[in-house]
Amino acid sequence: MMTPTLDALSVALGQALAARGWMLATAESCTGGWIAEAVTATAGSSGWFDRGFVTYSNAAKVDMLGVSPATLATHGAVSEQTVCEMAAGALAHSRAQLAVAVSGVAGPSGGSVDKPVGMVCVAWAQSGETPQAVTLHFDGDRQAVRLQTVEHALHGLIRLAG
Repeated sequence: MMTPTLDALSVALGQALAARGWMLATAESCTGGWIAEAVTATAGSSGWFDRGFVTYSNAAKVDMLGVSPATLATHGAVSEQTVCEMAAGALAHSRAQLAVAVSGVAGPSGGSVDKPVGMVCVAWAQSGETPQAVTLHFDGDRQAVRLQTVEHALHGLIRLAG
C-alpha cells in the first residue's frame, strides 16, 4: 500500500541516489518487501534500485544474506546484530552501495517481555563502512507497525544518500 508520504520519501531517495550514482538493496523481514515496493513504485527506480531480499525465516537470512547462525542463536532475529549482518549481506550479495535491513515484531502476536509487539530493529549499510542500527518501538496494529518501519527505513536512507 502506497501513501503520499511513502511516495514523497521514495522520490526524494531516488533523487539522492541518482545524484550519487548509487544503487540500493533492501533486506526485509517484518515488512515483507514493502520497502522494495515503495521504491519500485517510483518511475525511474530501475536507475537506482538493484534488488530486494525478503528473508522472513531465519534460514533465509542465513542462506540469502550470510547472517551467522550464531548471531541468530545468541541475539535472535529481532536484534541490532542481526539487522547489521542482514544489511552487510545485502551489500555483499548485490551491486548496491547502500542497503537497509529490517526485522521486528509486527504483531498482533509473537511478542515477549524482551521483544514486545512493535519492537523493530533497522540497520543501514554503506559500502566501506560499518552498518549502523537502531531499535525502535512503534505503536498500533500490524499494518501501522509495518508502515512506520518502512517510513523510518526510507528516512534513514535519504540521510545517508543525501
